[in-house]
Amino acid sequence: MAQKGDQLDQETFSCSICLEVLKDPVAIPCGHSYCMNCIKSYWDEGEKKLPSCPQCRQTFIPKPALVKNTMLAALVEQLKKTGLQAAPADHCYAGPEDVACDVCPGRKLKATKSCLVCLASYCQKHLQPHHDSSTFKKHKLVDPSKNLQDNICPRHGEVMKMFCRTDQKCICYLCPVDEHKGHDTVSAAAERTERQREVEVSRQQIQQQIQVREKDVKLLQQEVEAVNQSADKTVEDSEEMFTELISLLQKRSSDVKQQIRSQQETEVRRVRELEEKLQQEITDLKRRDAEMKQLSDTEDHNQFLHSCPSLPPLSQSTHSSGFSIRPLRYFQDVTAAVSEVRGRLQDILRDTWTNISLTITDVDVLLSEPEPTSRAGFLKYSCEITLDPNTLHTWLLLSEENRKVTVMNQEQFYSDHPDRFTGRPQVLSRENLTGRHYWEVETTADRVGVAVSYKNISRSGWWKESGFGYNDKSWSLDFSSDSYVLCHNDIRTAITAPRSSRIGVYLDHRAGVLSFYSVSRTMTLLQRVKTTFTQPLHAGVWVYSEFSSGESVEFCKLK
Repeated sequence: MAQKGDQLDQETFSCSICLEVLKDPVAIPCGHSYCMNCIKSYWDEGEKKLPSCPQCRQTFIPKPALVKNTMLAALVEQLKKTGLQAAPADHCYAGPEDVACDVCPGRKLKATKSCLVCLASYCQKHLQPHHDSSTFKKHKLVDPSKNLQDNICPRHGEVMKMFCRTDQKCICYLCPVDEHKGHDTVSAAAERTERQREVEVSRQQIQQQIQVREKDVKLLQQEVEAVNQSADKTVEDSEEMFTELISLLQKRSSDVKQQIRSQQETEVRRVRELEEKLQQEITDLKRRDAEMKQLSDTEDHNQFLHSCPSLPPLSQSTHSSGFSIRPLRYFQDVTAAVSEVRGRLQDILRDTWTNISLTITDVDVLLSEPEPTSRAGFLKYSCEITLDPNTLHTWLLLSEENRKVTVMNQEQFYSDHPDRFTGRPQVLSRENLTGRHYWEVETTADRVGVAVSYKNISRSGWWKESGFGYNDKSWSLDFSSDSYVLCHNDIRTAITAPRSSRIGVYLDHRAGVLSFYSVSRTMTLLQRVKTTFTQPLHAGVWVYSEFSSGESVEFCKLK
């Protein structure tokens, strides 16, 4: 039996429902065997129908009683011990997702090829004639396909070997006679050849794009590595500097503490010495008082009179008795001085931290984006500009939440401030501008300048010192009723364009781009500056003040 079992394959003892070796095998009246649970489940799922055999479809009335076939079960167990041969590779049965062989009877094997001429699929066994017989040599074999019937013309039932370019669909050789009569038709092979060339061209373009993208990916990977290295180095350097700063503060704290303790010891020692002298004087005085009391208590008059003249006169104390005690106030000036230093440091840290934070958040590792081409694109970078009252010239007045500046007919009285412009009537924004920004300015003034400037521009002087556009710290688009002029470092560039009451300003600080636009129904580029900005920028405006009372410039709300 073992020898015979060795010659049998797994297919002989497999359940055709679960495709596994039989478990609790049962034989139904038609002679086919199944796992007991498999045939029960099969009949239960179709309980409204007559029970039947999954293989031969024979029906049974009434439903047969299922009894385990003990002989078959014993045989299966015995064969498991001696070993069942695995089914050959070409005997793999087709599952629901597989393409089945169209020739196999009964349970079908997986197809290994489909024939576009026969419009059938074959397992390895039934495919053999296509390899052996010259009759099939010209047949086109492809990977197994479930869509072979799509190659049949639904109108004529013929294989579609032609292509209609007019209707862009596959057709059979009979279609040009009626439905596609007069159309531009070619063989499917010719159309395939033509389109194959197009596909190859597209593939070449795609492959070129892939190479470009892969190159960009490598650059970005290098950028990531550079960012990580730069960040690590910056963290290391900043930690070292902060450690030095903390160490310096600790040293200064230790020095102050040491000086206070040293002065404390000096003052306490001086007070103790004075205290000791006073205590000595008290002791001497008490002794004199005791001697005088003893003399006063003497009853012998002669003795008393004899001793009195010999008493030395009472010496004057060398120390003033007007001591002023000031508990906890001896070092109050030191506390005040330290408090002042703390306040200054807090101010410095607050101001510098803003710049540090802006610098960190302005780090942009991506490639610079192109300048927008529409107003909607610019509005993505819109920002709200507020003007700094501390920089405002005294002939100007702020309103509209510090977004609007108006020329006054008399000088205004503002408190003195080191940031206030004292020459040209102009004003700067509060905001530090780094990164990408866009804003718009609306004006009723006849002569006005829309500018950007570094914060350290001079606040005094008239033209070259503090005027926007007349030094290397500022750029200004100046315009009057009939002209525009771009000014930087006292170099003036005339611009020919129609006058507009609204000017748009686009800044890409990192890319070093500053653009001015005339804004109406459309946006017209007036001038683009390409440079390198070395500091954060501030928006600014200047207004010609003479005979211009009431004229104004306003930074528009865009959001």
